[in-house]
Amino acid sequence: MHVDMSHRVRLAAAALVAVAALALALAPGAAAKWQRTRNGTVVSYDRRSLMFDGHREIFLSGSIHYPRSPPDMWPELIAKAKEGGLNTIETYVFWNIHEPEKGEFNFEGQNDVVRFFQLIQEHDMYAMVRLGPFIQAEWNHGGLPYWLREIPDIVFRTNNEPYKMHMETFVKIIIKRLKDANLFASQGGPIILAQIENEYQHMEAAFKDEGTKYINWAAKMAISTNIGIPWIMCKQTKAPSDVIPTCNGRNCGDTWPGPTNKSMPLLWTENWTAQYRVFGDPPSQRSAEDIAFAVARFFSVGGTLANYYMYHGGTNFGRTSAAFVMPKYYDEAPLDEFGLYKEPKWGHLRDLHQALKLCKKALLWGTPSTEKLGKQLEARVFEMPEQKVCVAFLSNHNTKDDATMTFRGRPYFVPRHSISVLADCETVVFGTQHVNAQHNQRTFHFADQTAQNNVWEMFDGENVPKYKQAKIRLRKAGDLYNLTKDKTDYVWYTSSFKLEADDMPIRSDIKTVLEVNSHGHASVAFVNNKFVGCGHGTKMNKAFTLEKPMDLKKGVNHVAVLASSMGMTDSGAYMEHRLAGVDRVQITGLNAGTLDLTNNGWGHIVGLVGERKQIYTVAADVYGGDANCSGTTATLAVQAKCSKRSPSAAQ
Repeated sequence: MHVDMSHRVRLAAAALVAVAALALALAPGAAAKWQRTRNGTVVSYDRRSLMFDGHREIFLSGSIHYPRSPPDMWPELIAKAKEGGLNTIETYVFWNIHEPEKGEFNFEGQNDVVRFFQLIQEHDMYAMVRLGPFIQAEWNHGGLPYWLREIPDIVFRTNNEPYKMHMETFVKIIIKRLKDANLFASQGGPIILAQIENEYQHMEAAFKDEGTKYINWAAKMAISTNIGIPWIMCKQTKAPSDVIPTCNGRNCGDTWPGPTNKSMPLLWTENWTAQYRVFGDPPSQRSAEDIAFAVARFFSVGGTLANYYMYHGGTNFGRTSAAFVMPKYYDEAPLDEFGLYKEPKWGHLRDLHQALKLCKKALLWGTPSTEKLGKQLEARVFEMPEQKVCVAFLSNHNTKDDATMTFRGRPYFVPRHSISVLADCETVVFGTQHVNAQHNQRTFHFADQTAQNNVWEMFDGENVPKYKQAKIRLRKAGDLYNLTKDKTDYVWYTSSFKLEADDMPIRSDIKTVLEVNSHGHASVAFVNNKFVGCGHGTKMNKAFTLEKPMDLKKGVNHVAVLASSMGMTDSGAYMEHRLAGVDRVQITGLNAGTLDLTNNGWGHIVGLVGERKQIYTVAADVYGGDANCSGTTATLAVQAKCSKRSPSAAQ
């Protein structure tokens, strides 16, 4: 035991020296002149890796989405990613922020995707662009603009001519902007890979042959743009022949054998560093050790690109979250919502990246072999014997027991569920379970300005409406999405009905009950200007029923339901047909039986007074006109209690 421990101490000391030396060599400084690609660079690949004019590289990539962080944060985020050992940044392109109205484009400020890629290049890093244009990404409507729903005869993401026409138009507009800025590697730019569509394998079965035709069309359309770099499709095992399929998941080194075309490399487009959160979820946890194990495993089986999704999640500002998704996005990533280091995750992965770069030559050019060293124990080796270049990954896949394994005559202690990286097939330079990085803890405190002005007031300008006040009147309650056009989350639904004396319950212990069936996502109900109750759905079950007792009166009664969307859905087939808002309404407990109000005639008022007055802004004149913050109101008090998404969310 003494001999084994001494050997481990010597190995640990050697590892620290090697990693420290590499850290000095890789320390971030002023951006060097761009030399990674040039105009005319040929981007190719084989089973082992991507190549630039025949030069191989491994890619350590992280997802940072430009609209989820303010532009003044971009340089620091990219610099911290590079400091963490990454050489590549990945982002989606978000159609609905760039073309919110048909034919009207926005590429300014937080939407300046060209500037984002230019900053990546200025930091001497590669980039990967995922064009979609359907992206999911827990983003409102999966990135698709609302106006697409109103195109006649459109069906999203299938062999549908209207959809394909608009998709192709947008993709080519984005590609032109990137080409005009010389951002593709073939032009001397940083972008080395482009993705078309997104996780379509989940959808293809829903559309059968039409789905297969669509995905083949999408690949052909993408390739026709002649951008000079490979195209990829994630989670698309049967990708068209000229497109590289890639893996998304937590353990692609074990769950994915790679493309069936053996001339294509193993690429991992989404390694989930945590789990995005929806309202009601506890904080998501994925340990630094588990992520490091998964990445080391992927490279040990021949992987050449691993992308952390997310490396920095940022914030879903305003109304950009998909249904029920929280504004904070992947706050548990290596760089948290605010761009702060999340330790030990950031530091432990940095140490892994340094170790992998130390072994790059062996990984890219060495001959691979596998040696079983015991039950659930193995060594994966890449070696160039003639140059004495070698790297070994000693893997212990047992999740309960540590092990001491003998490799090339030497004993190595490998903890359970871990991999030790031997840079020269002898010296341990990294262990996935051995964390040297410091731990940190984030705390919050009130800024001085907030502490001095931390006074809450209630806006008393939102009145419960009646049917006669509504300008939009339909026999049945209308679809919330169709009414709002994705400009607001809120619609008032209101209806009136008359009761005679013999309609009322015959006993005092019988209560009338309001039942409001909703397509989603949340609602607050009032009867005769009195609060009745509230309810909401969930991410998995958006539809729900609000069922609450209430008091009615003889004569005319007024029902008003404030329905709200928690964001549009971001995935699935037939998204263009998804509904929200009030569906069926009935009253039970009456002497005359159930009163069905579904087709009673409904008035609709889109949006809230508070939204129109922008009471959530500093400059709002909430004290002028009919806006009064001096009192309280049942409407807004209940709304605050029942709704987890406000008009000013994350503003």
